[in-house]
Amino acid sequence: MPEASASAPRQSARTANSKPQTRDLTQGPIARTLLVFALPILAGNVLQSLNGSVNAIWVGGHLGEAALTATANANNVMFALIGAVFGISMATNILIAQSMGAKNIAQAKRVLGTSATFFGVVSLLIAVLGWPLSRHLMQWMSTPEAALPLAEAYLQIIFLAIPLLFMFSFVTAALRGAGDTRTPFWFLLIVVALDMALNPLLIFGWGPVPRMGIQGSAMATLIANAVSFAALLGWLRLRRHPLWIGRRQLGLFKPDLTIVRTLVVKGLPMGVQIVMISLAMIAMISMVNEHGVQTASAYSAALQLWTYVQMPAMAIGAACSSMAAQNVGAGLWKRVSATANAGMLGNLLLTGSLIVLIVLLDRHVLGWFLPGGSPSLEVARHLNHIAIGSFLFFGVTFVLAGVVRSTGAVMAPVLILAIAMWGIRVPVARWLQPVMGVDAIWWSFPISSVCSMLMMLAYYRWGNWRKAHMLPAQAAMPAAEPAREQTPAAEQAEAPMDSDALIALADPCERIAIPAEVGGQPPSTVATLATDAGAGAPPRDANPG
Repeated sequence: MPEASASAPRQSARTANSKPQTRDLTQGPIARTLLVFALPILAGNVLQSLNGSVNAIWVGGHLGEAALTATANANNVMFALIGAVFGISMATNILIAQSMGAKNIAQAKRVLGTSATFFGVVSLLIAVLGWPLSRHLMQWMSTPEAALPLAEAYLQIIFLAIPLLFMFSFVTAALRGAGDTRTPFWFLLIVVALDMALNPLLIFGWGPVPRMGIQGSAMATLIANAVSFAALLGWLRLRRHPLWIGRRQLGLFKPDLTIVRTLVVKGLPMGVQIVMISLAMIAMISMVNEHGVQTASAYSAALQLWTYVQMPAMAIGAACSSMAAQNVGAGLWKRVSATANAGMLGNLLLTGSLIVLIVLLDRHVLGWFLPGGSPSLEVARHLNHIAIGSFLFFGVTFVLAGVVRSTGAVMAPVLILAIAMWGIRVPVARWLQPVMGVDAIWWSFPISSVCSMLMMLAYYRWGNWRKAHMLPAQAAMPAAEPAREQTPAAEQAEAPMDSDALIALADPCERIAIPAEVGGQPPSTVATLATDAGAGAPPRDANPG
């Protein structure tokens, strides 16, 4: 007995010290909370870009131009595949964020279990089908003959790494939905550090490690993601994260067809955006190439800078989506609107400051990517002065799109992007060249960005996105049983519980309906208590305006 009594405080202390680093985004000062939440996302984006640059230096600088061409072509396939599932991971992020905002951990875990199974099956199918098709994919992309064997060898290992890449991306998206961006950053840092360290070791070999050449670069990616993903799962288990699904809750991994349908219906439109942007960029590069090597190299140098210029807006937009989704789940509509305002202001300050700095120092920063004395430098400065300001308007669009998507209204942002890219940018760049020359291409960027911002502002102000939802109403979870005696936290952690019992014990769930964009069911209020237990409590902010 004394031994048992002494162990209780230790158990309690261990539980307290292992509190997960989740963040309740429905409370606290909005601007500061958003900034703190967005900074790890921004840092992670920078890390990934730097990792790609360093790996390109090892491959291109030591294995030759054919190897660099091979990795570039193979990476295009990998990025396309990741972009295809990006939208589905975003749908998972929003569903979990809404559940966390509604304080409904059971529903969040149900979403996580179904999504994990869905991602796992899809990633394994891609790996199994892609490995034998690697050479055909490279041939379809017109990979140069000298680089084709290298590209095939590299891509085959990348396909083996796809399940790890997908699952790592999926889990980090789920954590962001739970209000945690620090943990994904630290484990992404492990990926980048290992990838950078393993690239030269596996490419050139050392001691017992054989020389693998270009395959070593792909193997470094596989090993880095495997180690970091395993460490991430171990950390979640050790810290008893609220979203961790233990062995007594394995039934939650059984796919819920309603959630699967939502992931596809909501996720695919968000993934289509990546495809449309990529295709539009290909169209723009094709037009630039028509004006010769000098103009093409100038545009390529500017693109290197623009990759970093758009990062603050992308990080803030992603943070706004998770933060707004939690507040949607909680029914705090004033905080949703305040999140949009804080996101737009943050974009103007961060992106605007970066643009001003680059314009003032453009001769130096563009010179990093062009040979000394290159005539392309002045061309790059000219086009940069015209086009770089477009990212300020792009940032506003990206932030508002993130807020709008947080309710489940995914179609309007896709349509606005399609109009801006293919109804305005590409036609302006093509049709105005007889009048403006090559400058028509550069001016198409700010013209299309301003138009997309105005369309998104109009939809944000007058659209029905506040009435859109993620899951159908019948997917609402059953009401909690009243007057159930609560057990201590330590006992709950150790008590056996299957998935059905977990759902039966869940708190009242918000009722969620499919948005008008998809059709099929009329919208309903975002949060409706399923029992009368809270009827006497003062209502939270339910103003949908």
